[in-house]
Amino acid sequence: MSADFLRTGGLLLIFAMVGAGLAIGQLVERSTINSKAAATAVFMQSITAPLSEELASTGRLTVESVQRLNGLMSSSSLGERFPYLEIWLPDGSIVYSNSPMLIGRRFPLPPALKLALAGEVVADYADLRAGEHTSRNLGVAYLEVYSPLRSQADGTVVAVAEIHERTQPLEADLLWLRIATWIVVAVMTMLIMLGLYGIVRRGTRTIDVQYEAIMARIAEAERLAMLNKRLSDRLQRASMRSVEIHERTLRAVGADLHDGPAQLISFANLNLDAFRSGPPEQRDRLGHVIGAALKEAIVEIRAIASGLVLPELRGLPVHEVVRRAVAQHGQRSSTEVALDAEPIDLPVSEAVRICAFRFVQEGLNNATRHGGSRDQRVSVALHGTQLTIKVSNGNPAKAADTQIGDDGSPQLGLLGLRERVESLGGRFEAELNADPAILTMTLALQGGLIEPA
Repeated sequence: MSADFLRTGGLLLIFAMVGAGLAIGQLVERSTINSKAAATAVFMQSITAPLSEELASTGRLTVESVQRLNGLMSSSSLGERFPYLEIWLPDGSIVYSNSPMLIGRRFPLPPALKLALAGEVVADYADLRAGEHTSRNLGVAYLEVYSPLRSQADGTVVAVAEIHERTQPLEADLLWLRIATWIVVAVMTMLIMLGLYGIVRRGTRTIDVQYEAIMARIAEAERLAMLNKRLSDRLQRASMRSVEIHERTLRAVGADLHDGPAQLISFANLNLDAFRSGPPEQRDRLGHVIGAALKEAIVEIRAIASGLVLPELRGLPVHEVVRRAVAQHGQRSSTEVALDAEPIDLPVSEAVRICAFRFVQEGLNNATRHGGSRDQRVSVALHGTQLTIKVSNGNPAKAADTQIGDDGSPQLGLLGLRERVESLGGRFEAELNADPAILTMTLALQGGLIEPA
């Protein structure tokens, strides 16, 4: 009986394993492609979202917008992964492409593009027989991701951005997933077979054991589902905070320009009529007043601009990036900052350099603004792949107030630092009531944070 069970049950389970493996493999592959499309769509939105109003109002892009897109697509880091970008209008014409021969031409709408015009994010492999591909002799089936561009006024889809992504990394992931899926299905099939054979021989005892195993798996699945939900909620909150911080930054810059340079220029403008019509001695006096006001406005504009623009950091090691941030702060604030930076030769990505520079810059700015610039110190160290940067100052009583603005709202600087560090998978800590007050960022330098050789 056991032999007959093994032969019959084994044959049935093999058929079931093949069917389940194929079905699960297809589901996993489609889920992976959709996940990849969602991530790519978020990236595309960051590039193309500012263009929606141009397209909604004029149906074309300005020269500056075209040049900006060309600059982005010609960069080696972006072009290696996304070789082609097109922006389609609803009538099937291409308003932008980094393949110039396609701009202004009209093609039949691909099925995926029709879905995108209906508001969906769609991903599919390129149809090499399509007119836009035969026009440039495209011979590689890239992964096409279509993302709708919506009008900010009414939310209607005014255009669709189509980006081509190289499939080699995706194919490698899919191959690993297929192998893993078949291994899991085969292992599960074998376990089921052994479990069923055990049922024949051991009866109720085996049933109880299997029941406990199933319950454990259900509990683990529920735990993972809850973890995924928490991560999803955290990502959504981070996205909302990023938008809020961006808007606050714009308002802060606008306020600085309005309250400083704009007032000085307005003052100079008010004195122009008196300067033109007054007697020579009055004109001399007003000329000095107007010139002084304009010079002060220029100084303030340059000061505001210097805080927005980073120095050239490309190719610099982390310790040199930190040293430059410290030197810049010392030059601007005329304060002393102690630096303890060991040489770090590990090549890091541009995102890590920018994060390190902004962290030190904002940390020292807070120390000067709220801590009186007393006992300022910056340290940077690498333990294995763990990068740690600390900024401290010796006035914790005032430093504790740096999280609250004058209006009682969260301070932009520390919130921005936290979002910047956590967006790279790092950890941000603020010991504001300690003596000294310490800001700490920690990053695990691995994966995408390491610059390829």
